[in-house]
Parts: sequence; structure tokens; C-alpha cells
Amino acid sequence: MFTGIVTGQGTLVAIEQGAEDVHLIFDAPAAVLLDARAGDSMCIAGVCLTMLQPSATGFRVDVSAETLSRTTLGSLAVGDRVNLEPALRLGDRLGGHLVSGHVDGLATLVGRESAGRSERLRFEVPAVLQRYLAVKGSVCLDGVSLTVNSVEGRRFEVCVIPHTLEMTSLGELRPGDLANIEIDQVARYLERLLGETGDT
Repeated sequence: MFTGIVTGQGTLVAIEQGAEDVHLIFDAPAAVLLDARAGDSMCIAGVCLTMLQPSATGFRVDVSAETLSRTTLGSLAVGDRVNLEPALRLGDRLGGHLVSGHVDGLATLVGRESAGRSERLRFEVPAVLQRYLAVKGSVCLDGVSLTVNSVEGRRFEVCVIPHTLEMTSLGELRPGDLANIEIDQVARYLERLLGETGDT
């Protein structure tokens, strides 16, 4: 479990191709790797993965073909930077919202504009996900917890403050780029409890 509060950014330094999966090797800041052990979970660009061979300067992960096909991890290149957050520990502050690291789909950035020192980012989601978006609800984009400001059909808008733009990959996104999206868990459970099928 995670909070969507990015601890730091890592850099992809190597890609090792397996038969159907890949091994990704990242450099990471010391703050992210504090007390890291093999088998710990790490949220990488919004995707929960298991750390292997953690060291003082980095770690590696195995990424399945399924995850590669459903997230942006399959399009990463050496040198790309990703948002990182270690798993939540009992007693940690919950600064964002509860995030599982299980990506629901890909959101496309369709526009961005200044809002004072902040920026408004507008995304479009697949039709199957639009029902889960609500004004003032939570959403996780590339591992970043954000509040939904407006919703119109398949499009929604978030406002990103200067600190988040500087400390995460959201500041580098351009129209047409994809972001991993995880909907609010409350929406998932409500749908299940109400007996909805999820069909649109």
C-alpha cells in the first residue's frame, strides 16, 4: 500500500530482456532506499513492483509481459526518470490517499495551462474508467496522488502545484503523453457493493 506522495525520482540505467518479461535496473536516491530489503514493494510510476538486489544506490525489478502491456513501463528507455515511493509502513503519515499500485489503465494528457504558479493538466481516460471520476475525488497519476477538479465525459482536470511539478515526472508531460492511472479504491468498492458490472 502507498500514499501517492512521491519520495524521489529514479533513473532507468539498464534493461535486460527476458523470454517474455524484462528486468529493469534503476538508480535511486538514498531517501527512497532507506532500510530497503529484497522483496520490499516499490511504487514505480504508479506500478507496485517487488525490489530485487537493493543497494545504497539502486535496485532492480522483474516486470511481467502483462504489466508491460498495460502500463507505461513497457515504453521506458534508458535514462528515463520515474516517480518512486516505498511501501507505506504502519504509523506513517497518510499525506495523499490510499494507493495500491495496481494500474487501472492509461490516461492521455490532452492539455495543460498555467494557473498562477501552478498548472492545470487535462487528461482523457478510456470510456470504461470515466464512471469512477468525481469532482474533489482522488486519482493517482504515475504514482502521484491528486484531487480531481473537474470532470466532463471522459476528460478530467487536476491542478498541480509548483513543488509537485518540480519533484515528479508530471512537470515533463506534454500533450499526447500517457500516464498510468489508478482510480480511487473507494469507487471500486462502492461499485462492487452496489452490484454494478462495470460495463458501459
